[in-house]
Amino acid sequence: LTQGMEVESNGQQQGKKIVRKPYVVNEMEYEASLPEKKSNTLSRDLIDYVRYMIQNHGENYKEMARDEKNYYQDTPKQIKRKINVYKNFYPEEYKDFIASLKQEKMDMQ
Repeated sequence: LTQGMEVESNGQQQGKKIVRKPYVVNEMEYEASLPEKKSNTLSRDLIDYVRYMIQNHGENYKEMARDEKNYYQDTPKQIKRKINVYKNFYPEEYKDFIASLKQEKMDMQ
């Protein structure tokens, strides 16, 4: 160490990291796992997941988070983000999907 540099140590063992905010790590991992912008498709799993959630819960993200099919244990915010990713990737498909849901509701009445 050169003079003037201070090393902060608070008695923790080297290499042992304490994660104080695991959700930050989770979100970073999630964002890192997203396809890069240049790819023009989303995984079939993500599309099915998002469509299932919208179909069953509309825009109630809290309900989505409690759904048993929320395998990823996403928070309402994370689910909303995934839905927005889907909307941005497939704006036409999303519009058609929402329109078909509205049509189904009208048919059922």
